[in-house]
Amino acid sequence: MERDRNVAYKGTNNWYDWTKAFIIALLLALIVRKFFFSPIIVDGPSMQPTLYDRDQMIVNKFIYNFKKPERFDIVIFHASDKKDFIKRVIGLPGEHVAVKDNKLYINGEEVDQPFLRHNETTPIVYPIMTNDFSLEMLPGGHEVIPEGYVLVLGDNRSNSTDSRSIGLISMDQIVGKTNLVYWPFERMHFVKE
Repeated sequence: MERDRNVAYKGTNNWYDWTKAFIIALLLALIVRKFFFSPIIVDGPSMQPTLYDRDQMIVNKFIYNFKKPERFDIVIFHASDKKDFIKRVIGLPGEHVAVKDNKLYINGEEVDQPFLRHNETTPIVYPIMTNDFSLEMLPGGHEVIPEGYVLVLGDNRSNSTDSRSIGLISMDQIVGKTNLVYWPFERMHFVKE
């Protein structure tokens, strides 16, 4: 009889251990997703030819706790309370940005945009056209990008809602950086600038 009680107790103890392990694993997964990494699905064509509609990516949420965004980082930011956008950082604090004749100028110097050219992960080749603009023409009318803000553009400049219409993006709006496409499998790759 004593042996039967020990077996029953061990069975109850096993169930308790499994439940405790499951709850701990669930809590760890929620913490990782909330503060460190989370998946995102690209919605729409605004980042073509680099990213395509329905590409699935991983967002690094903690990287900007240790460093500031760099030019050409691909970032996720809160465009509104209900909508996040994915765009490329083009202008940094203290810089003047302009596009003329489809060429990007930072502080009056032309800057190459290699991500707009065809490569092995961008099967469609089409010209990327950017209407001429300067920082002063954007919402806010700034002469230079203020501290704590960045200017973002979609890679598909003719079909992107970005800083040209919504203005500069505050660092507080940025969720994180992304550069890994993990699905669809045939497009799995690290995005280069």
